[in-house]
Amino acid sequence: MKLHELRDNPGAAKKRTRVARGPGSGKGKMGGRGIKGQKSRSGVAINGYEGGQMPLYQRLPKRGFNKPNRKAYAVVNLGLIQKFIDAGKLDAASITEDSLVASGLVRRKLDGVRVLAKGEITAKATISVTGASAAAVDAVAKAGGTLTVAAPTAAE
Repeated sequence: MKLHELRDNPGAAKKRTRVARGPGSGKGKMGGRGIKGQKSRSGVAINGYEGGQMPLYQRLPKRGFNKPNRKAYAVVNLGLIQKFIDAGKLDAASITEDSLVASGLVRRKLDGVRVLAKGEITAKATISVTGASAAAVDAVAKAGGTLTVAAPTAAE
């Protein structure tokens, strides 16, 4: 066998169809796109459109409910609060929602700040926020501090 005798197996390499390259190709003139209309033009993708048939996303049943006035809270874990106290970014004597934002622990208050019990807290901290889990209240009390849950502030 010589180099010039090497060939692919029959059917292994299929030639690429060159669309819109003259009538001899069998895919010339309109290039298989038909005549006129939106889909014969370039840059068109009609997603979800099924030619007038009711689209799949409309045929499927809708489930659930999105409450239009639901509250969105900024969430903070106790472990992170402890980390910021250790770093000196938070004063354990009085931690409020504003001080949490000022320290950079919370980006923005949203409808209030909610404290969750993930992580350990060892500092004797006084925390006042909009919401807290029962486990978080217990954990802060165990560390000798207090966690008060206040009503959300003003504009609603």
